[in-house]
Amino acid sequence: MDREKYRLSLKELAAFLKDPLAAREAISRFDQAVDDLFEPLRGNVWLDRLFYSASAVADHSIIWFLLAGIKALRSDQQAKLAKRAAIALAAESVVVNLGVKSLFRRQRPSFEGERPLPLRQPLTSSFPSGHSSAAVCAYVFLSENDCLAPLYLLIALIVAPSRIHVKIHHASDVVGGLIVGWIFAKLFRNLFRD
Repeated sequence: MDREKYRLSLKELAAFLKDPLAAREAISRFDQAVDDLFEPLRGNVWLDRLFYSASAVADHSIIWFLLAGIKALRSDQQAKLAKRAAIALAAESVVVNLGVKSLFRRQRPSFEGERPLPLRQPLTSSFPSGHSSAAVCAYVFLSENDCLAPLYLLIALIVAPSRIHVKIHHASDVVGGLIVGWIFAKLFRNLFRD
């Protein structure tokens, strides 16, 4: 892979900030570079199983609500934190899927051929990735005062890039989702402190 063609110089960065066309080109190059990294991994039975499964169980934040439910069973304090996590995830979903995504009309990556495993095809804008946004939001809330924080982080780090692997999102959608989820989680946490 020729990494030079994907590098962003300071001059290009300045143009990126001033010129929407230059910004789109830089984002496209970034997306292509990341997609090129994932391409040799696609078709690997184990990785396909891992990433397609992660994408599927993260639909509608199912995995995160399930983990919040398990957290709630562990103690009264964990139940209180799990309830706040579930409320935050529901609010995040509304804000991202009905609010932020409606501001953008980005096409999802094209996928040719037959998928190795079943996968729901979303109808919303590709930007930002709701799976990535929910993953970081869930991590922030579920990991609070919890020894299982590394597990939540690991799951989030599988769910977010799974969307690139399965070609439902561009890499910049995932990065955007992570940023949106992080900002939302921090704002929500500050607004609803005990």
